[in-house]
Amino acid sequence: MLYRHFGRSGWRASRILLGMAGAMHPVGLTRWVALLIAVATTSLGCAHTQPPERNVYVISEDASGVGSSVEGGTGGAGADAYCSEMEKKCFRTCWRRKPNISSIDKGSGKHHEHCTKTCREEFMRCVKEQEELERQELQRKELHFPTIDAALDWLREHKTEVAVGTIVIVAGVAAAPYVVAIAAGGALILAPL
Repeated sequence: MLYRHFGRSGWRASRILLGMAGAMHPVGLTRWVALLIAVATTSLGCAHTQPPERNVYVISEDASGVGSSVEGGTGGAGADAYCSEMEKKCFRTCWRRKPNISSIDKGSGKHHEHCTKTCREEFMRCVKEQEELERQELQRKELHFPTIDAALDWLREHKTEVAVGTIVIVAGVAAAPYVVAIAAGGALILAPL
């Protein structure tokens, strides 16, 4: 069969290459095994290499101003405006109805106090819910960078645009996740998750 593929002149060379030229000597077999091991090791890489060390990086010695220009969903003034509208709607609805407390007459001063108190509680609950939603939204934000140096450079330049808890994915370190945090000394850091 080898004769058909290599022709008459290639038959002898192919038998030598494939180790079919008589019985293989132990030295020849050892060389083949050593060659195969060398090829396999270099093609697969060294199996005992350590993963890259994941350090904590200092973005800034001072964490003041972090996230000061972050525009969250409805938080801050947006949450107050939304919840204020909800409070006004609550008050109008409450004022049109007779209070569920029998000692309060509809349209009286006590009725006004009742509606104000009830709707103020509704307003405070609304603000807390909006703040919690904003906090959860900020925690879900992720930033992606090709290298750790690119991430640190960008974070240093845009410190006010990044909130504490932001996830930073660095592709150069096997897609390693980091988080923007504040260290005990008040420094803004990038710590591995």
